[in-house]
Amino acid sequence: MKSKTADRIATGVFIAIAIIIISILVGLFSYILINGFKYISWDFLTTPSSNIRAGGGIRDQLFNSFYILLITMIIAIPLGIGGGIYMAEYAKPGKVTDIIRSCVEVLSSLPSIVIGMFGLLVFVNTTGWGYTILGGALALTVFNLPVIVRVSEDAILAVPRELKEASLALGITRWHTIKTVILPSAFPSILTGIILAAGRVFGEAAALLFTAGLSTPRLDYANWNPFSPQSPLNIFRPAETLAVHIWSVNTQGLIPDVEEVSNGSAAVLVISVLLFNLLARWIGSLITKKITATK
Repeated sequence: MKSKTADRIATGVFIAIAIIIISILVGLFSYILINGFKYISWDFLTTPSSNIRAGGGIRDQLFNSFYILLITMIIAIPLGIGGGIYMAEYAKPGKVTDIIRSCVEVLSSLPSIVIGMFGLLVFVNTTGWGYTILGGALALTVFNLPVIVRVSEDAILAVPRELKEASLALGITRWHTIKTVILPSAFPSILTGIILAAGRVFGEAAALLFTAGLSTPRLDYANWNPFSPQSPLNIFRPAETLAVHIWSVNTQGLIPDVEEVSNGSAAVLVISVLLFNLLARWIGSLITKKITATK
């Protein structure tokens, strides 16, 4: 009788905790979307921002956010998956492997402001680049790399061992087994983790304050020469992202419609992150179904 009562109490407590968490999240998202969605328009998304006049948009900041995300993923994905493969398949148990794993865990728990200060020291001052898209992408790579390494390692370790042993028993080399058997099986989990990590990068601000800067030069979207200072593809120009723009507008903004711009930018940022998460779930489930069907 006592065990049944304790079970009901525990169940009620966990349900209450779940309701509280869901209520906080729903309330937060609802507040941001309700206050900001009414300011989102095509002009708001496609016009440049203004530092002194009302009616500015977030065109350049939105482009910078996606562009820095793209550069970051191009650098981080090969390194992260390679690190995950090494930790799961090649690293031998011992002190060195334990130290590497501890370093990865420490990096994944570092505050983003610390990564930003490191990026300022290395990618801004030491290199002499100044505030650049490349510096911001490299700082976000340091920030994001441990997550991809752990996701890749866990996904590879979750692959049934029988698949690997059967492939090796047929005389297939170790690398070919990893490439053709293990990675395809682990790919849905790896891809889901990468997309979720991309959503995390998209909303990052602190690390980019010290590396990519708080300003964006006047961009010519008809100029796709990556070496031109006015080209949006130039990776050696400063770039204010959407998350940094929200912080800048709220702390240093002089525009009359600062509240409207801030609320609209926050709503666009939240919608983008939600889309990243939904896309991760949809792609992961779709690939899993295809792999299950082929088996």
